[in-house]
Amino acid sequence: MANTIQVDVVSAEGEIFTGSARMVVVPAVMGEIGILPRHSPLLTRLESGEIRLYLPDEREISIYILGGLLEIQPSIVTVLSDTALRTDVIDEAAAIAVRKQVEENKRNSEKAIRQGMSGFDYAKAKQELAQAIAQIRTLDELQKRYRKKGIGHSRANDDFQ
Repeated sequence: MANTIQVDVVSAEGEIFTGSARMVVVPAVMGEIGILPRHSPLLTRLESGEIRLYLPDEREISIYILGGLLEIQPSIVTVLSDTALRTDVIDEAAAIAVRKQVEENKRNSEKAIRQGMSGFDYAKAKQELAQAIAQIRTLDELQKRYRKKGIGHSRANDDFQ
């Protein structure tokens, strides 16, 4: 299949997706990147957001990541992320756990900034706070899509807010 590119999306929990795609769209730090077969090599950081995979059979798969790294070679795309949620096989409990961890990180960063301790790295705390806010926005978008598709609404979904 000369008109496809091999895609591997891996998180700390394991392999999220491995297969061929006609096109991949990722949230890079400098903006969204569309990747087609024979793309120029590139290594860059990814923001929290949605990866869209356009498969050879015309299906589209969305994967939400909370930051990561992207490596592009002419015939393969590799995404490494600490946390990734594939929307078509979402584990509701995992999504809730991720959101709780992100909210805790946000609270910790806000507290550290408010306390202003001696020798404190304000730039790092502000960066961590901005990252936590971006992650919460990503999870909010995931929740909207999750509910729009009517996937598994339950009491646990109410905790996902």
